[in-house]
Amino acid sequence: MNSAIVILAAAIIYVALYFTYGKSLQSKIVKADPSRPTPAHKLYDGVDYVPAHPLVLYGHHFASIAGAGPIVGPAIAMAWGWLPTLLWVWFGNVFIGAVHDYLALMASVRYDGKSIQWIAGKIMSKRTGIAFEVYIWFTLLLVVAAFVAVVSNIFVNTPQAATASLLFLLVAIILGWLMYKAKLNFYAATAIGLILLVIGVYIGFKNPLVASYHTWNIVLWLYIIAASSLPVWILLQPRDYLNAYILWFGLLIGGIAFIALAKPFEVPGFTMWSANVVGKQPSPFWPTIPLVIACGALSGFHSIVGSGTSSKQLDNEIHGLLVGYGGMFTEGFLSTIVITSIAVYGVKLTGLSADAVTWGTQYITKGGLGTFIGGYAQGLADLYGIDVTLGKTFASLWVSAFALTSLDTATRLGRFAWQEVFGMVVDTTQGIYKTITNKWVASIIIASLGTYLAWGAGYKVLWPAFAGMNQLLASIAMMTAALWAYKIQKAGTWSYAVLIPALFLWITVTAGIIWYIMVIPLSGATLIGAKGSLVVGLLLNLLLAYDFYLAWKAPAEEYEAAAA
Repeated sequence: MNSAIVILAAAIIYVALYFTYGKSLQSKIVKADPSRPTPAHKLYDGVDYVPAHPLVLYGHHFASIAGAGPIVGPAIAMAWGWLPTLLWVWFGNVFIGAVHDYLALMASVRYDGKSIQWIAGKIMSKRTGIAFEVYIWFTLLLVVAAFVAVVSNIFVNTPQAATASLLFLLVAIILGWLMYKAKLNFYAATAIGLILLVIGVYIGFKNPLVASYHTWNIVLWLYIIAASSLPVWILLQPRDYLNAYILWFGLLIGGIAFIALAKPFEVPGFTMWSANVVGKQPSPFWPTIPLVIACGALSGFHSIVGSGTSSKQLDNEIHGLLVGYGGMFTEGFLSTIVITSIAVYGVKLTGLSADAVTWGTQYITKGGLGTFIGGYAQGLADLYGIDVTLGKTFASLWVSAFALTSLDTATRLGRFAWQEVFGMVVDTTQGIYKTITNKWVASIIIASLGTYLAWGAGYKVLWPAFAGMNQLLASIAMMTAALWAYKIQKAGTWSYAVLIPALFLWITVTAGIIWYIMVIPLSGATLIGAKGSLVVGLLLNLLLAYDFYLAWKAPAEEYEAAAA
């Protein structure tokens, strides 16, 4: 196998299925109507409900759902070999991930931008909504912890990316002012933003910002508290819009490089069924693969983003397919490039033998995120002749820019979940409710606990715990979407295009989490935070699955009365 075949195959698969399977979901299940007002127009408030240009929203949505997920997960999963990793990404992307993302977004649009957990409570029971909210808050806590660890690690290993990332945030604020306050022409503002972004990358390349892992933990803690509480037009929308250009540029030059080079894969196609992956322990590919590959194939976090921020910014229902479905396919293509870059250069970068047993048992200690960054940079250097360090700076900025987006988006969504939970169980007229649900207080709580978990643990330890909760969330969100499609949208047999993959995923991830709790040794804060969250999540998951079963089996008249 060589890099050109894999990259071209991925492009063909994604383009073809977008215009066939995706369009069918749009017409058969969602029944999108361009004349129906979206929540961004009906409930416009200038803070959260703000209609966005479809490309701006696509950029925000993709950057928020991706983070480092489609990069870190596949980079770790390569211990099993490139073939099972690639197949999980492609099949998971097409039949689970993109369906999940699109329907979560559009169901939210039909419920005035309400969250997927609120929708579950509406169409199942109040108990379901409360349990789902609590589950999501614990999931978001692990998201914050994992990405604080990822970004801090990147900034330590590639200090040039730290400088470029901080300057990028400044550029985004300038762009937000130009677009929303100065009312500058959209394309002129875009051009200025892109020029400033290029200057920022160059300055970062020349002026690395060196600091310790824990220093970056503190900096990120301050950043996510502020960024998650500011109006979306100040930072979130313009930054994510620019992130989309980083994405497109990175995918374009990387895709061209690996197609043009057509280099053979040196990493084994398959190593062993139980390679050393999760916690450096022998990990059976099934059911532990979803504990490793989060986002690249599918991700429950996407349903929180789609129903938490993106649904409040959708200008037209027709744009939902590009944002939700197209955003997930773009993420899968990114993961394909990650897998390809490691498959081509992984042996050289890690110094490991290409022997299947050696690779399967030792890769997890020498490979990972850094292997992708090095492989991608080497591919650019081989084709374009650029300095490898510059390539690493860009690749690291690529990862960190999206991870920063996921960080503050997760904190913002954690604030929403915190406020919604207390709104369900506490008298909202009381002073204590107003204090504890204050946006700054709610943001500080989740940011502080997440940073605390990241303080004493690296990303390879936290990642499987986050991924497990995340993928279990995806199965629950898909069950909710299946119920919405079947009972509300009257989609008939098309509902099973959602239900069947949802049940498969639920069985797989539930088994994987039980395995993780029983097998993986952890200690200290990581034990309490990671395993504790997984135990709570597993119990809530069983309750939510039971509530779904009751709702699915309820007679039409009884169901419609309960959901009214």
